[in-house]
Amino acid sequence: MTLLRRFIFFAGLCLVCACSWAQSDTDTSTKSEMFSKYKLSTGDVISITVLGEDDLKKEKARLTDAGTISYPVLGEIEVRGKTVGDLEKMITEGLRGRYLVNPRVSVTIDEYRPFFINGQIEKGGSYPYQPGLTVRKAVTIAGGFKERASLSKIFIVREGDPTNTPKKVDLNAPIQPGDMITVEESFF
Repeated sequence: MTLLRRFIFFAGLCLVCACSWAQSDTDTSTKSEMFSKYKLSTGDVISITVLGEDDLKKEKARLTDAGTISYPVLGEIEVRGKTVGDLEKMITEGLRGRYLVNPRVSVTIDEYRPFFINGQIEKGGSYPYQPGLTVRKAVTIAGGFKERASLSKIFIVREGDPTNTPKKVDLNAPIQPGDMITVEESFF
């Protein structure tokens, strides 16, 4: 009988491990999907490299208010609303034939545009975005809650929401670059 119990215990343990690995893979793929769909906008800082072409390297270029960057050979490029992959393809096609036979372009995001936090927190303002940021972490970055802060009245206005509608969130809600967080006062 103990052999059967050991087998059942081991099988259950394997099932738990498999589920947690699957969840971990899902979390990782969800994050990578989010950032593969990340749309560049004003305030982002990017670097562009072309393999073997140092004169085409552009380091730490901040997108202008118009959402553009100046790039050698191609001039002013409209970047706002494009993903990193879209921009890589656009630059590759722009350089191919005119300047290079088979360009290999790589674009990286050096700094994301900031998020904004205000209301019943110690130091409101704009702060640099970091991947994996939640409301709880954003509040910590901003010095924590004030004494009268309501933990149940936290709202986010997402950048790019044409209606600018505040959405109620909890402390574990993910933050995206350009979001505006408001922590309201509690009355008790």
